[in-house]
Amino acid sequence: MTEPLLRAVNVRKHFAGTEVLRGIDLSVHKGQVVCLLGPSGAGKSTFLRCVNHLETIDGGQVWVDGEPIGFRLHKGKLHELREREVARQRRDIGMVFQRFNLFAHRTVLQNVTEGPVRVRGLSPAEARRTALELLDRVGLAHRADAYPDQLSGGQQQRVAIARALAMKPKLMLFDEPTSALDPELVGEVLEVMTSLASEGMTMVVVTHEMGFAREVADEVVFMADGAVVETGPPAQVLGAPEHERTRQFLARIL
Repeated sequence: MTEPLLRAVNVRKHFAGTEVLRGIDLSVHKGQVVCLLGPSGAGKSTFLRCVNHLETIDGGQVWVDGEPIGFRLHKGKLHELREREVARQRRDIGMVFQRFNLFAHRTVLQNVTEGPVRVRGLSPAEARRTALELLDRVGLAHRADAYPDQLSGGQQQRVAIARALAMKPKLMLFDEPTSALDPELVGEVLEVMTSLASEGMTMVVVTHEMGFAREVADEVVFMADGAVVETGPPAQVLGAPEHERTRQFLARIL
């Protein structure tokens, strides 16, 4: 087996003295889709934010493509990187949030081209060409000149996905990307994510969409109380869970 693209070992995080991540171990190989499931407060979103150093871990280590995230090892000790160095690492880690976080005063096209031009140094013409290709991919090329408030929630989330993809990330993180959407809009976002998975994008997805997890995930990780309770293929974790905590959770939501 090749080295994982994402590897987390004994990741710990505290907030105000409360331990919200209690030693998370997780490996994701290139091309895999891993879904994180669990009740609210399980630590799923916090873990994602630790992967790209939006939250500083209090213990353990995270590597993406073999590079320690947020820290460097010097003389046997870990030293936190400067924000500029962390920003360089984040270029390779796309993240799509619950809320779309689009720039309201910029058009759809400008939202997608901003990062590649300012962060990756692409020419405006090249960034525009790539952005239009990505907007076409998510079914929104015809709305390139629209502003976010002229779009539905599902359309805004698809723009957010295109914006993340424009940075050509090695890894995509999705933090409950459909939770803020009206039910009839959920399918259009899941369709884009399913397409990405079929094309080999490496993805870690926090979700309550059991159908997506069952059909698309290579591995399902069930978390509760800041710890990994159970992990395995969807058929095992969702169809025949070993742990009572997993069974209780699934009984409530299925």
